[in-house]
Amino acid sequence: MIIVGGGIGGLGAAFSLTRQGLRVRLLESAPSFGEVGAGIQLAPNCTRILDDYGLLDEAKSLGVVPDAMVMRDAVDGGELTRLDLRDLEKRYGYPYLVIHRSDLHGLLLRACERAGVELVNDARVVAYENTAAGARATLASGGTHEAGLVIAADGLHSAARGLLVDDEPVSSAYVAYRGTVPAAQPRVQGADLGEVVVYVGPKCHFVHYGLRGGELLNQVAVFESPRALAGQEDWGTPDELDQAFARTCDFVQEGLPFMWRDKWWRMFDREPLMNWVHGRIALLGDSAHPPLQYIAQGAIMAIEDGWVLGEHVARSRAADGTVDWDAALCAYQAVRPEHCRRVLTTSRAWGELWHLDGLAREQRNALLRARDTYDYAFVDWLYGPTALTADQEPPMFTPVPLSSVDLGDAAGTPAAAGTAV
Repeated sequence: MIIVGGGIGGLGAAFSLTRQGLRVRLLESAPSFGEVGAGIQLAPNCTRILDDYGLLDEAKSLGVVPDAMVMRDAVDGGELTRLDLRDLEKRYGYPYLVIHRSDLHGLLLRACERAGVELVNDARVVAYENTAAGARATLASGGTHEAGLVIAADGLHSAARGLLVDDEPVSSAYVAYRGTVPAAQPRVQGADLGEVVVYVGPKCHFVHYGLRGGELLNQVAVFESPRALAGQEDWGTPDELDQAFARTCDFVQEGLPFMWRDKWWRMFDREPLMNWVHGRIALLGDSAHPPLQYIAQGAIMAIEDGWVLGEHVARSRAADGTVDWDAALCAYQAVRPEHCRRVLTTSRAWGELWHLDGLAREQRNALLRARDTYDYAFVDWLYGPTALTADQEPPMFTPVPLSSVDLGDAAGTPAAAGTAV
């Protein structure tokens, strides 16, 4: 079989399917394998899969297992709510882990090499089509690759998605700046590297947590771009970064000079897609469900996709080793799109909640302050075992409207607990 795309999702799927005894060829457009960015968060629904793959110990050695996740108000710096991540690990059986994106990518790449995945570089796929025996991927060079199944793990701008829907990426008008700070810097002395912290502010937020065993402080600054809202092409520039955080507390503002100012990430998603399979061509990862980052599930969904497909391949394999691809793809299609639809829509809603101002901000803060640290009602649907069938998908939480908050007496009001970008 063929997988197109050598990112986290493509590598994860390649390893998952190879361990089921399949021969996998992975096509990557870049001349070498690598990953850009900084930190990434892996909730228990992902570390559970890494453990099943035999990769969790290595991931833990490369990352940090934090003690707590804390949400603060970006304007006054005050704490709003927290999750006890050590207790969370007891509840779900697996840790919450933060790791450098390139370290996770390298871990999966090494696993694929050990497993015998055929890795092909300089192979940019521009077209997909079904064949009598399976499917074909055509390269920009004119070459082709054929197999019984082709998985398109080729990201936000997937060439395969057009086989299923005529849509375009949706701009949120938000942009992210990233940066890492060595632990020896005075800036890091004011941060607890055992915490994942998000400061939520009007039309902006700021995240920090430790990486590489506490050697680095990872920072992410996200804000709404006025130029993007005005329809201008040059948006998300460093001057907009500084202006967006002008109202925030000293700790947040003091972190801005450490951001990489020569590169920024504009934040796009797409409308949920409920059909991912076209004959023997299947979408996986961001090609199917690119999310906004607010509940930190983008890479996790991609890893889950590969694990679920691998499990259904195992269940659809005959004694002679042949796979009933129709059955495996039908089972994959039956469970993954609905889960990922929930993540996409919840990510959008959570982003709106983070970026409130005025009365709505005060109501949100009151809700969050009233939340019990050990209330998991708002994350049980997300952090539990990855569903293999639709009936295993847990129920969603019940939203609490901000209008229900009486600012004169907000004590005891339940609220959502969430994750940070």
